[in-house]
This record gives sequence, C-alpha cells and structure tokens, in this order.
Amino acid sequence: MADGTTRDFRWEEGARIEVRNLGGEIVIEANAAGLKTLASHLLTLAQDGTPDGVHLHLEENNGLEEGSASLILERCDDE
Repeated sequence: MADGTTRDFRWEEGARIEVRNLGGEIVIEANAAGLKTLASHLLTLAQDGTPDGVHLHLEENNGLEEGSASLILERCDDE
C-alpha cells in the first residue's frame, strides 16, 4: 500500500524465476508461470493511480530461486 492505494501482486502457481547478474548483463530466467507473474507485477505497477515510488522487492526465498540476485520493480513517472 502507498498513499492509501493498495495493489495486489499475484503469483501464478508453479512460478519459477531466477535473476543472475553476469557483470554487464542481467539475466531473468523464468518458466511460463514465472513470466506471466512478472508481466502481472509490471501491469499492476502500471495501473492508473499507482503513485511514483511504489515498488516490489523480489529476492532469494521471497519469490526468486535460490542463488538469485535481488530484483526491485519500481514505478517512476519522473522524466
């Protein structure tokens, strides 16, 4: 919740998402359910009325596979 706005981030059953930092590249590897989950999270952040700064932390054992690098999805409308 941010500024009184509640957003519901849903997870597809069986979602598997791994994030790897390869130095100059970030690799997001996911099965179909994981890709649908990430797409849903991004669409949730894009909803009208979602304020700048609303974000979601994805980390190892918090949505991501073991050994994954942390990933933050954040809305920012500032140019």
